[in-house]
Amino acid sequence: MGCNKKPDGYMKKILYITTISGFLPQFEKNDVKIMQEMGYEIHYASNFHHPVYPFDGKKLKEQGIVLHQIDVSKSPLKIRRNGRAVLQLKGIIDREGIQMIHCHNPMGGVAGRMAAHFSKRDPYVIYTAHGLHFYQGAPLLNWLFFYPAERFLARWTDALVTINGEDYLRAKRKFRLKPQGFVEQIHGVGVDMNRFKPMPDTVSQKRRELGIPENAFHMVTAAELNDNKNQKVIIEAMAKLNRKDIYYSLCGKGANEEMLRKLIAEKHLEEQVRLLGFRTDMESILQTADVFAFPSIREGLGIAAVEALACGIPLVVSDNRGSREYAENEINGIVCKPDDVEGFRQAIEGLYQDSTYRRRLAGNCRRSAEKFSVEKTMEIMRTVYEKADRLKP
Repeated sequence: MGCNKKPDGYMKKILYITTISGFLPQFEKNDVKIMQEMGYEIHYASNFHHPVYPFDGKKLKEQGIVLHQIDVSKSPLKIRRNGRAVLQLKGIIDREGIQMIHCHNPMGGVAGRMAAHFSKRDPYVIYTAHGLHFYQGAPLLNWLFFYPAERFLARWTDALVTINGEDYLRAKRKFRLKPQGFVEQIHGVGVDMNRFKPMPDTVSQKRRELGIPENAFHMVTAAELNDNKNQKVIIEAMAKLNRKDIYYSLCGKGANEEMLRKLIAEKHLEEQVRLLGFRTDMESILQTADVFAFPSIREGLGIAAVEALACGIPLVVSDNRGSREYAENEINGIVCKPDDVEGFRQAIEGLYQDSTYRRRLAGNCRRSAEKFSVEKTMEIMRTVYEKADRLKP
């Protein structure tokens, strides 16, 4: 599988680095599988003291994954803490004899690449950018801060993996990577098309479980509850619609949970809008949806929306560089401006009123998701890893 021959008992090691703990089991299981098949021992460094996604450390250890606590912060302003994380990572790389690192999340990418550069081991460096912070229409501050930072760090990067076309083209044209370095594009972490598929026989039972009336119009969102994911615009649109048979289920947790609860109460939507928390049964919940609402201000891609498409659920989605990869206005959903409450209201009402139109959009959805299959993503990532393995014996 592309592995170089080594003495008996020798095992090469890859270190995955994320700012968000739980990111590896949530999104990178397939990458781990590839590297284990290639004979690598898996190490995982993150700040496990502040979990975003639930994870079972004991289960990861049983799978042969070695865990390392680092004090990294999502905020670039936490200079002392992130500086400590760089030193911790450098120590892990040197002590464990890491041959390859794969960084995720912005500060994970910063800390990981700095640690690799200053380490004694000079590991091969892969960074997956899950949506660069500078993009067409981004705030000026993002361009003044993040753009020069990423251009500088590119010189310490062997492989830069992007998840949308805009980021890929910009990185390809503007970034100078290490010698023999390259930029690649994948379609996110990939969608399991066997797991996410239309299952009409399950709809009634799951609706009863969720408390959604059989004939109600049901919208679903799956995303962290934060400002960027912008769930409030859907709640405000619902308030303007003022229809008692439209329901909205928000799956996910995050810093805006209390704010959203207050907004729901303020709009008198407690009976119709439900905060379901983090869910592991999204393939079942999506079956109950008439529409998947995805109003993010910014997305690198937005794999949750692609999972909905795979289930045959049309989108009401905001226009951003991530959604442009899969959302086709009036083909598989309706595209709105992120801050346009009235636009979302009209989109929701149009789909609510016209079931024939809704079914026509739904008929195009699964086909839209096919290029995002996990098999196609794994094929590209295997090529990246095998190239890294050849270049870093």
